[in-house]
Amino acid sequence: MRGSARVRHLEGHRSARGGWLRAAVLGSDDAIVSTASLMLGVAAASTSEHAVLVAGLAGLVAGASSMAVGEFVSVSSQRDAERADVAKETAELSGDPLAEQLELSAIYVKRGLEPALATTVAKALMSKDALKAHLRDELGIDPAHGANPVQAALVSAASFAVFALVPVSGVLAPVSWREFAVAALSLVSLAVLGALGGWLGGASMVRAAMRVTVGGALAMGIGSAVGHLMGA
Repeated sequence: MRGSARVRHLEGHRSARGGWLRAAVLGSDDAIVSTASLMLGVAAASTSEHAVLVAGLAGLVAGASSMAVGEFVSVSSQRDAERADVAKETAELSGDPLAEQLELSAIYVKRGLEPALATTVAKALMSKDALKAHLRDELGIDPAHGANPVQAALVSAASFAVFALVPVSGVLAPVSWREFAVAALSLVSLAVLGALGGWLGGASMVRAAMRVTVGGALAMGIGSAVGHLMGA
C-alpha cells in the first residue's frame, strides 16, 4: 500500500488451535464414550437404577481423576524436558556464542534465506535476546507459553466431569427407556461435538461428526454386549 496506511493482517490460521482443540475434543469425547459404555454395560446386566447411577458417577469420578493425574504427569514431564533444554542452551550460549550464532544462521539458510541475510538476521535476533531466538527457532520452545501441569490437570478433570454428566442424565428416563436414553443422549452429544470440532478445525463437519459418532456407537455396543453376557 502507498503512504502511511497500515496493513491489517486479518488471516486466521486454524492450525494454531490444534493443541487446545485436540485436548478439548479428546477430553469431552472420552468422557461421554467411556461413561456411557460403562453405564450401558451395567444396565444390560442389571435392572437396578441405583446400580446404573452408581456406575455412571463412579465412571465420572474415576475418569476425571485419571485425566487429571495423566495430564499432570504428562505436562510435568514436558516442562522438565523444556527446562533441561533451556539450561543446556544457556550454557552453550555462554560457552561459545559464535558457534551458536553460526548454528542459528544455518537454520535460517535451510529455511530459504541467503547466507549473508541469514547471518544478519541471526546477529540481530541474538543481540536482542539470544536465548529466546535459539529456543524458538532451534528447539521450538516459546518461554512465554510454558507448560503448566496444574492448569492442564484442572482443565482436563473439569472437562471430563462436565461431559460425563451427559450419559449420567439418562438414568432419569423410565427403566424401559433407560438404555436408549443413555445411548441417544451420548450419540447426539458426540455428533454435535464432532461437528463443532470439524468446524473449528476447518474440516468437514459431517465427516468429523460421523467419525466420532460411529466410534462411540461401537464402544457403547461392546460395553452393552459385555453386560448382556455377564447378566446372562
